[in-house]
Amino acid sequence: MGEYVYVALFAAAILTMPIWLAPIGAGYPDILQKFAIFGIFALGFNILFGFSGYLSFGHAAFLGAGSYAAVWMFKLLSMNAIFALVFAIVIAGVFALAIGFVSLRRSGIYFSILTLAFAQMSYNLAYSVLTPITNGETGLQISRSDPRIIDRAFGTASASLPSPNFFGIELQGWAGFYFCAILLILAFFVAMRIKNSTFGMMLLAIKSNQNRMAFTGFSTRPYLLTAFVISGMYAGLAGGLLAVTDPLAGADRMQWTASGEVVLMTILGGVGTLLGPVIGAAVMKYLEQIFSSFNDSFLYRTFDFLPDWAQETMVGITSPFVGEGWLLTLGLLFMLIVIVLPGGIMEGLRRIGGIARKPKMAGEKQMPDMPHSAHSAAE
Repeated sequence: MGEYVYVALFAAAILTMPIWLAPIGAGYPDILQKFAIFGIFALGFNILFGFSGYLSFGHAAFLGAGSYAAVWMFKLLSMNAIFALVFAIVIAGVFALAIGFVSLRRSGIYFSILTLAFAQMSYNLAYSVLTPITNGETGLQISRSDPRIIDRAFGTASASLPSPNFFGIELQGWAGFYFCAILLILAFFVAMRIKNSTFGMMLLAIKSNQNRMAFTGFSTRPYLLTAFVISGMYAGLAGGLLAVTDPLAGADRMQWTASGEVVLMTILGGVGTLLGPVIGAAVMKYLEQIFSSFNDSFLYRTFDFLPDWAQETMVGITSPFVGEGWLLTLGLLFMLIVIVLPGGIMEGLRRIGGIARKPKMAGEKQMPDMPHSAHSAAE
């Protein structure tokens, strides 16, 4: 029952994000969709990195593969997002199986470099060699002349440029956000079940001491390959959702920077935790979407309550950290987290919770002394 209560609380927090994120300027469907999509991406990455300890630098390959697969389903079959997402998950899973089968022959930094190499190969193939499939640097996108066999068979094809839908519900604006949010909740529930299962315990044992696991007679590679494939399928789902919210797939989603982003998200939130990667993804996307939009005019309005000299000083101090300098803010935040809170934001939340519980525990310890004190006073 504890698991279901935890998921219910998580679901309530996700579904009410438009309300409690509005005061900080993040209560818009577009940015909330990114929170949900990259939360799924980070959750899947955490299944591999957080549970088993294998750090992949090539998960952007599965994100891009999922996007391409989804757009092809929009072009060939239907604009219904279900077909696109299922195909994106399958293609990303098969792709992850092939890459994982080779990469997991090595461990440690050699595994990480192998995954990075495969991701860069995938990026270059999508950008040049596979142009008939990926449309190269222009990117793959839908058009009015696409076959869309299922839509035309059922008479739902439109003469105008269509948009993704869920059985007729247009996945734009708030409908698109809640569609992504529900999938995030389902992905969170599956990740929690994996962590608490026997399979999850095996992954945690591999992370703790893989050599000892091998000495006891267990073959660790099937467990790692399974985790790698599941993680790739999560990335494929996230890539498919990116195509649902914006029916365009480009090779840029396979770049090494996208792989680096999901690593930062997971470390910021808390490696190995369930909620941490989602929080880390939200923090990074908030900085990217909100901080990058701040400019000097915004800063002058923010500090207009100060005297002119103080206003100029504060604008001069803060301007390098916003707008195009939002990456500087991210870098400083990442350094602070790594140095002060190695367990990420979740460790900070646990410390705050521990401080809040200490006064209560101290009060409970003093309770047995109260009757004795009262008796002494009466004497």
